[in-house]
Amino acid sequence: MSDPRLVLVAHGTRNPAGVEVIAALADAVASHVGPVRVAFVDVLGPTPSEVLRDVDGPVVVVPAFLASGYHVHADVPREIAESGHDDVHVTRALGPDLDLARVLRDRLEQIGWTTGDRIVLAAAGSSDVRALDDVHTAADQLAAVTGSAVTVAYVATGEPRAADLVPTLKATGEKVFVASYLLAPGLFHTRLQSAGADGVTEPLGLHGGVVQLLVDRYREGVDVISAAAARSRRERPDSGPQ
Repeated sequence: MSDPRLVLVAHGTRNPAGVEVIAALADAVASHVGPVRVAFVDVLGPTPSEVLRDVDGPVVVVPAFLASGYHVHADVPREIAESGHDDVHVTRALGPDLDLARVLRDRLEQIGWTTGDRIVLAAAGSSDVRALDDVHTAADQLAAVTGSAVTVAYVATGEPRAADLVPTLKATGEKVFVASYLLAPGLFHTRLQSAGADGVTEPLGLHGGVVQLLVDRYREGVDVISAAAARSRRERPDSGPQ
């Protein structure tokens, strides 16, 4: 059996730089696993269902989301069902993951953060409590790898807002660094840059750790598909000679 195709599913953005980062991320992953198709669940296309209708054979769908909210739990399964493709495995979302926490630590060190400085993990936010729980898990992981206090804040949906929290923490005399828990540049990252922190990390983007994590997610999916195919062969009745 040839390797399953990888479909990378992202949110979507109107910011051209954000779209370019997702495309570059797909190219970087493709250098390890072969051709990668990209789909978006919001703002722009192609949609996952459109891409899946254009792909033959087994497919591994990797949700390139840092937390699993409505898009991961509802949009992705609906798109797969609408595609009619019957051989698709959906992996875990990209985050939260300890490897992402290490990427965030690298990003923080690049902007001058040192152990003991206050960290605000700033995420887009969500109305889905499952996604908010994932963000808090990411904050715990970041605290574990940095040894510093980490406070969660949100850019769009959820409280506290980064724009309110950062000045409050700064007023105590602490140095405050924002760890941008965003995958690609766009409006949300622009808002973080104006929050008044001592530094704001770049989005996770094309960091080698992100590329490797996507490759790992894909290979986990390949293993699941291969195991299912092997079970199917073992369970298939032997018709014997005709």
